[in-house]
Amino acid sequence: MKVLLEKSEWDTIECDALIVPMFEDEEIEEGLPSKIDSKLDGLLKELKNTEEWQAQIGEITIFYRPKGLRTSRLVLAGAGKKRMYGSYAIHQSIMQTVRQINSHHLKRLAIYCRGILETRLSAQATIEAALMATYDADDYKTKDHSKNLVEEIIFVSNKRLNGIKVQEAMDRGQILGEATNLARKIANEPGNRISPSRLAEKSKDVATGCGLEIKILGEPEMRKMGMNTVLAVAEGSNEPARFIILKHFGAQSDEDKPIVLVGKGVTFDSGGLSLKPPGSMEEMKLDKSGACAVLAAMQAIAQLRVDKNVVGLIPAVENLPGGKAIRPGDVIQSMSGKTIEILNTDAEGRLILADALFYAQQLTPQYIVDLATLTGACVVALGHLQAGLFSNNDTVCEKLLLASERSGEKFWRLPLDDEYRKDLDTQIADIKNIGSRWGGAITAAKFLQEFVGEIPWCHIDMAGVDLFRKGQKVKGPTGFGVRTLVEMVSQ
Repeated sequence: MKVLLEKSEWDTIECDALIVPMFEDEEIEEGLPSKIDSKLDGLLKELKNTEEWQAQIGEITIFYRPKGLRTSRLVLAGAGKKRMYGSYAIHQSIMQTVRQINSHHLKRLAIYCRGILETRLSAQATIEAALMATYDADDYKTKDHSKNLVEEIIFVSNKRLNGIKVQEAMDRGQILGEATNLARKIANEPGNRISPSRLAEKSKDVATGCGLEIKILGEPEMRKMGMNTVLAVAEGSNEPARFIILKHFGAQSDEDKPIVLVGKGVTFDSGGLSLKPPGSMEEMKLDKSGACAVLAAMQAIAQLRVDKNVVGLIPAVENLPGGKAIRPGDVIQSMSGKTIEILNTDAEGRLILADALFYAQQLTPQYIVDLATLTGACVVALGHLQAGLFSNNDTVCEKLLLASERSGEKFWRLPLDDEYRKDLDTQIADIKNIGSRWGGAITAAKFLQEFVGEIPWCHIDMAGVDLFRKGQKVKGPTGFGVRTLVEMVSQ
């Protein structure tokens, strides 16, 4: 798909559809709204007065072949309140708008920059969002399969700007948008299509395509290294575990300390012997969303030639209740040497991350970030709007939060007080894999903290933000975390 920059006035651009963001709290009689209303012979003011048009995010209105314009369709896109207009609002507004008009056989789509944000940030976010709107999660439909007919996305601005810098921002947005869609597409693959072995093969294809170094450990190698918690989770399935290692060498020296990204890769989670109820299993192909985010972020990092050494780690398993499955009450010795009492086999994500985080610690990294659809407790705490963020280091945590402002993804930091660790005490082993009912997202994070030592670390519990929910125009997996990881590593 072509991504183009055009410096022109909003009413001179020739295209199949021109999208213009509009705000809830701006007066029709002033500025750009007044000019648009004039072109529409007062119709915009009439719609506003009758409350048929309120400019809320996701709300659009289309004017066909408006007089005095060179576009076939003028699409006014609700952008919410002006003071809230940032990367998050751009993503939500543009994604939902493009999604609604994507089926209109439009080839040349233009999006006008309102100039509220710094132009390069606006350009990047706009292109990311437009590209994300072109993916629909109906990959296996044989009829009524969605088709993306958009061939060109044009970012339009009449501001004085450095065209080279803005074009670079748009190119970055294209790489990040395509990477996010890659994560969404792989996450959307059902368990019978993506097993740990197939995820490893897909990772190999991605690495080959963008120049990443890759190493895939099978079960014999993992057993020699003592990765017993990863192997224990995989025992209930006929599908063997894999441990995927992706490397990007962008620093001047290979000796520079790497940044390590870790993604939970449970290709399907039945809960094991602690079996989930049927309704809770329906979306468990998405339990690999953290792994998909890391894989896609590593692709973007390579394509952007980020000048850092970055390692991506993906422990990949399937959690099923087979005859060899781990049982509640079993004790496993992790790669770190710590012994773990298994009280619930549905708390498997933290088990595979335990070995992955300890492996990451051995690389003496600058810092570690892990992503996981880890706990229902985090969804109870934060709902479906923000991911839970835990960290043992304020500087690295602030780095991630700054990256999230640029990426348009939302996080809320939750506590890691040492008192919560007592809930994981057990008489028979060093630690148990679940605490009590209360503060479950926190005790899960405290469990993971045991395996990172003193390395600066952030844990992202993305259980509530892995999927676009009902009421949103965009469907399927979100690809959450890809853009934030890349922005964080790029700082």
